[in-house]
Amino acid sequence: MPRLADAREFVDDLAAFVTASPSSYHAVRESARRLREAGFSELREEDDWQVEPGARVFVVRDGSIIAAAVPTGADPTTPLTIFGAHTDSPSLKLKPKPSTSAAGFSQVGVEVYGGALLNSFLDRDLALAGRIVLAGGTVRLVRTGAYLRVPQLAIHLDRQVNSEGLKLDPQRHLQPITGLATDEHDVLADLAALAEDPVTGEAAPVDPADIAGYDIVTADTQAPAVIGAREELFASGRLDNLLSTHAGVRAMIDAEPADHIAVFVSNDHEEVGSATRSGAAGPFLEDVLVRLHLALGGDEASRRRAFADSLLVSSDVGHSVHPNYAERHDPANLPVAGGGPILKLNANQRYATDGRGAAAWAAACASAGVTSQEFVSNNAMPCGSTIGPITATRLGFLTVDVGVPILSMHSLREMTAVTDPHDLFLAAKSLLTETAIRSAR
Repeated sequence: MPRLADAREFVDDLAAFVTASPSSYHAVRESARRLREAGFSELREEDDWQVEPGARVFVVRDGSIIAAAVPTGADPTTPLTIFGAHTDSPSLKLKPKPSTSAAGFSQVGVEVYGGALLNSFLDRDLALAGRIVLAGGTVRLVRTGAYLRVPQLAIHLDRQVNSEGLKLDPQRHLQPITGLATDEHDVLADLAALAEDPVTGEAAPVDPADIAGYDIVTADTQAPAVIGAREELFASGRLDNLLSTHAGVRAMIDAEPADHIAVFVSNDHEEVGSATRSGAAGPFLEDVLVRLHLALGGDEASRRRAFADSLLVSSDVGHSVHPNYAERHDPANLPVAGGGPILKLNANQRYATDGRGAAAWAAACASAGVTSQEFVSNNAMPCGSTIGPITATRLGFLTVDVGVPILSMHSLREMTAVTDPHDLFLAAKSLLTETAIRSAR
């Protein structure tokens, strides 16, 4: 039973990570805090970098973070092993001129961010969280308590809802209520009063007139919880993809690479296509890796040699078989929550896994003593995608897509098995540490 106890302790830490991370910016701050406490030093992109073998460093760009552990014997041809995730989740995002009112209620103008299950946002106590940017570029993080609610129309006023299904117009039906209409209603003023230092988290309120921009999303305020008759399940908001981000941070802290540079990256904006300066389709990862390589004395030729021998494991949540909708899954491949991490495959390369990548992942799981499952979509139901194919296309790394099976993906509250996040961490730790995994290639 020691492993089950370890899994429960791990998922309790995941709950703390999720609670500290209501937005991608908060997830980066919490990741950076943990890395600092573990001895990693922050590099700023605008500074000159002095990175030597043995260095443990991290870099932040907006809502994305990269960490690297350089072995003491590293040279310009040392390859990279990368564990990748993303920090953002589907949500409702604050619009310009956000303070509105209608029919005696104060409301907040929002638009849908990502492929959210819209009905899951109804009748939930929501917070606002993210960053505000002041004139001159100073950044403050903000988070409220239970500030918003999107009330569903009562069944007495929608008698056909159970027979014909719920139909939501995102513009008309998803505008949250934040109170009774008053002249004092000002969302930005409320956020300004709650501003925090982006590094320490200490209160640092600002004048709302100084707010020049903001990136604010909604987040569920219900705490993560271990649930079920035998406490085998874990329910939480933002498991997609704070689960993988947390596993990557923990694995990075524990990794002790010898023959490769261990790297962790968690990009923002995966849920909306990744095509941003801090997304996987942007230059952030390449910028950091090139600068690290140059700091180790490399040139263009040695960088290309190192990249050609490098491996990226893209970790995002995947679909557990749903007991009420088993026909929606491939009949021969039915990954179940509690059965271990999943290897994602797709003939059209919506996932980047190929035979070589699958072998490397199998070696990582074997080294960690973890059982892995395969996920492939039902042919009639095309799958989504991840940062894997995007990063592989941009940088040319051998790439494999993996994850943890969950239920209710893209709901405001998702669910997985207690044991699976810990198993993903164990595989990630082996991946970032073990020499044998590279020999599998």
